[in-house]
Amino acid sequence: MAYDLEEQEQIDAIKAWWKQNGNTVLLSVAVFVAIVSGMQGWRYYQHQQTTQAAGLYENLQGAAEKHDAKGVREIAGQLMDRFPRTAYSPRAALQAAKSNYEAGDFKSAKAQLQWVMEQTKSEEIRDTARLQMAGVLLDEKNFTEALKLLESKHGSGFDALYNDLRGDVLLASGKSAEARASYKLALEKMDMASGYRSLVQLKLDGLGG
Repeated sequence: MAYDLEEQEQIDAIKAWWKQNGNTVLLSVAVFVAIVSGMQGWRYYQHQQTTQAAGLYENLQGAAEKHDAKGVREIAGQLMDRFPRTAYSPRAALQAAKSNYEAGDFKSAKAQLQWVMEQTKSEEIRDTARLQMAGVLLDEKNFTEALKLLESKHGSGFDALYNDLRGDVLLASGKSAEARASYKLALEKMDMASGYRSLVQLKLDGLGG
């Protein structure tokens, strides 16, 4: 009988606790379930986005191999508009910028390169876009803006390329001595086995001194 009484007291205590805290417990469980479901839904969404973007990027590469500039630009536009947060969109924008540049459409090329610099999370891709933008500005004879880009912080792996292009900009703007120094620095930063060395050396030799 004492056991039954003790058991009943425990049951009553549980009922009382549940009456006081049951709603909080149920709410906590509901929140937990919602969070887990939300995370799973987000992962699924991201997976779907990445899969679709990958398919489009594969089509873009096919268009690039066929030298289909229009196709490249159209597919890149879809990736930039629909999947801007994927890793494929900045690469597609770089490819489209290249196609536009080759077609003489500098305005569109610069717009795409600017988009890459603002949107990408990859420092390497940002450095690449900045380098290409400086090249377009050089062709437009906008030497001041080109130099600003080339003097900005970038990964050490880009030192040779940045200094080489900086030499081109300085030479085009009539600053031969500074161009020579920049070409020399490019050679210092460049791998000895790089086939690109001969071109930089040729530029340097052409300046004499």
